[in-house]
Formats: sequence, structure tokens, C-alpha cells
Amino acid sequence: MSVIEELQAAARAAVEGVGPSTVGIGRGPGRGVGLVVAAGRVVTNAHNVRGPQATVILADERAVTADVVGLDHDGDLAVLSVEGAGPAVPSWGDTDLGVGTPVWALSRTAAGALRVTRGEVSSVGRPFRGPGGHLIRGSIEHTAPMARGSSGGPLVDGEGRVVGINTHRLGDGFYLALPTDADLRERIGALGEGRSPTRRRLGVALAPTRAARRLRAAVGLEARDGLLVQAVEDGGPAATAGVRRGDLLVSAGGRPLVDPDDLHAVLGADDAPTITLVAVRGIEEITLEVHFGPAETGGDPGSAV
Repeated sequence: MSVIEELQAAARAAVEGVGPSTVGIGRGPGRGVGLVVAAGRVVTNAHNVRGPQATVILADERAVTADVVGLDHDGDLAVLSVEGAGPAVPSWGDTDLGVGTPVWALSRTAAGALRVTRGEVSSVGRPFRGPGGHLIRGSIEHTAPMARGSSGGPLVDGEGRVVGINTHRLGDGFYLALPTDADLRERIGALGEGRSPTRRRLGVALAPTRAARRLRAAVGLEARDGLLVQAVEDGGPAATAGVRRGDLLVSAGGRPLVDPDDLHAVLGADDAPTITLVAVRGIEEITLEVHFGPAETGGDPGSAV
């Protein structure tokens, strides 16, 4: 069999094996793709859903309303309950892929037709930030071209087995997929049972660290490491504690804050009911006590923490 024939056979395996399990999520701007992982269960990216329900376009082009049963914004995953969705993905492949491994990306066009593109693994173990600002590690970087609205769809190996969930566009022809290893499949299973992760949140959106330094310099304030508050969620723990837009958060729980990962680490370290924040407001340093209620489920994609 020639190389071209081998590639054609692999593309057919992807279409026949995984194509029927690949569905569309939503319509118009903000749409995405999903994958049927069990009877009545579809996984997609969290950033593809905008509330408790979503429209799912099945392989036979029927549009049905699905309920979100599990949500993990930090990991950019959501599982939907979809009546009549199937068949489930037939098999999972080995996610320990080497650079140069051929892969196929499956998605759905706006009209619902299946789209399949080919590329190669260009890097492994790539970190990136999810919609809530959390660092997601271990992704597969590949070159299979994907149109906008293709995130949440499967990445498939040469034997038609799913090895990843396409999630992030790097630009310049590179894309990132979450490897569907045993850990990710376990998380998907938990979400499908309605077990969404919980975590403490301040209820703030943060400016990038470099932007914070630039903004302080622009108004003549001393350069200082910290996290600049860009927005404060009404009624959230930060708002109740007195955090304001424009505050520079310099420490939390005694830990200096240099980048958002420092704050995420403090919030995830334990479940203490309070955290002490030190903030700089103009030239004044202030101390604020943040009180937390029960951990919120999933998180808010519009807030970093």
C-alpha cells in the first residue's frame, strides 16, 4: 500500500469510526463541536456553552436541546445530556504520541456537515491558559487545520481512535488538544454523572501582569509586582471584602502574588473560610479579609479567579 493509500485509509477510519460520534454545539458565532462519549452524554469545551442548556446538532443533522450536567471551567470541559445522542466513540487511542505522528481533526461545519483535516503532532506537553485563567498542562500541539468553531471536537490517530479533544488555537497553523488519557476520561465520566469540581473564587477579573506594570507606570505610580484587578463581580467574596477595580493585589494568605498562578495556588491550597489579602490602592497599602461561603461549582468563564 502506498503512502497516499495509507493516508486515505486512515481518513476513512476517522470518518467511519468517529464521524458519527462528532456533533455540533450551538449555532452562529460561538458555536463549537462535541463528542459522544457515552449513551446520551456529549463532551465539549466549557467555553462552548453559555448557560444551563445548549443546542446540539447530531450527526443526522437533527437539532436538539441539551442540558449541561457537568462543568469544569478551569479544565475547559463540559458534559451535556443529549437525548438520542449516539453512537458513543468506539475506542480511545494511545495518547503518548511522538512528534511527527499523523493525526486527523474532526469537526462540523455551520451547516452540520462533517469536516476532516490532517496534520502532524508538532509538540507535546504544551501548557496554555483556560478561559478562567488557570494553567492547563500537557496538551498535544498539532497542525491539522481547524476552522473557527471547531473546538471541542476529537483528534484522531491513524487507526481511527480518539487521542485528544481539540481546545485551543495558537495561530500560525498550530492547535492544541487535551490528551484523552485515563485521567481526562475519568474527569469526563465524573462530569457526566453531575460531579462538577468546586473551588473557592474571589470573583475578580485580572489584567495581565505586564499590563498592570504598564498602567501603574503610566499614572506615575511605583512599579511593583502584583495582580491588577480589572473588574469585581457584584456580590462576590472580593466585593464584599472591599476589593475595588484598580486595586493591585500583592499578597494572599501570606504568599506574594507575581502571576495569577500564585493566587490560584492559594485559593486551592485548603478550604479555610477566610483569606487575608494585601492590596495597594494608589500609594496606600491596605489589608482585607475575604470570607468564603460554600465553594462555587465550575467557576465563571468571565472571571479569572
